[in-house]
Amino acid sequence: MNRKTWMYSTLGLLTLSAGVYSVQAQGKKYTIVTVVKITGINWFNRMEEGVKKYAKDTGNKATQTGPSTADAAQQAAIIEDLIAKKPDAIAVVPFSPETLEPVLKKAMARGIKVITHEADNQMNTLYDIEAFDNVAFGANLNVRLAKCMGGSGKWAVFVGSLTSKTHNQWADGGIANAKKNAGMTLVESKQETADDADQAYQKAKELIRKYPDIKGFQGSASTDVAGIGRAVEEAGLEGKTCVYGTSLPSIAGKYLDSGAVDGIGFWDPADAGYVMNKVAQLVLQGKKITDGMDLGVKGYNKVSVTKGKGAGMIIRGNAFVDVDKGNYKTYNF
Repeated sequence: MNRKTWMYSTLGLLTLSAGVYSVQAQGKKYTIVTVVKITGINWFNRMEEGVKKYAKDTGNKATQTGPSTADAAQQAAIIEDLIAKKPDAIAVVPFSPETLEPVLKKAMARGIKVITHEADNQMNTLYDIEAFDNVAFGANLNVRLAKCMGGSGKWAVFVGSLTSKTHNQWADGGIANAKKNAGMTLVESKQETADDADQAYQKAKELIRKYPDIKGFQGSASTDVAGIGRAVEEAGLEGKTCVYGTSLPSIAGKYLDSGAVDGIGFWDPADAGYVMNKVAQLVLQGKKITDGMDLGVKGYNKVSVTKGKGAGMIIRGNAFVDVDKGNYKTYNF
């Protein structure tokens, strides 16, 4: 082989190698772990379906984990363990954003990309994803509650945790809307249930005993209306109370059928899980999420992007759904 032939041959190999490298770089597969508030409940079981679908669609290694009970310290410990394994990204649904700040800061310092959901006050995140404007969602639940109550009567509002930013935003939106109805009296504000139907049941029973004429309940955790509905059924108050809240058809369905719960609002957790992972991948690829961007998932086709509390940004979709007894079976989750 003469020198000229050798040079062209070598250049060809280099060009081919560069091309192969480019394809491999573009097709790089990532490890993304979604950490939820609590495992084993319908809401996050449904979210895991979205995470698995994302993994199947993209070939990335996407998995979901979380504590067995709704506990901020346990969630932080899980993330701490993950940092040592150094996945490419962590997508988190924080039980307590404040509690997670140190561990998420540590993750980011180690080069792990952090994406959150339901935590628009999180400081150490690149993007927080909200399915919608949270205050408006809570107000909408209360509009429905107020209509059912005829604009008057005693009512109470529940939250999964006093540290859950979204639950408090929904509650605050409901409380603000109720003030538009002079006849509505908030007798108990932000009853804490730890995302547990049994605790919601006990709280509702206590309120029914304390206020025999209580007329309305607004729930925030996905399990709140199930616990409230159970208490309403036991007291035989299906026709005398109005119950609305965030939940899923699979959780609230039987109480919607019995009339113990009057309506629920939700977004599809599977879509949220998918979007979190997709945003993580886009960040890993060096791409930015921009105002008006289509993330390719229903409810997130034209997102708004605004500055977050910390260095990150907040992505908001338009993904909430209202259902009642008449149409909840349309949704099979």
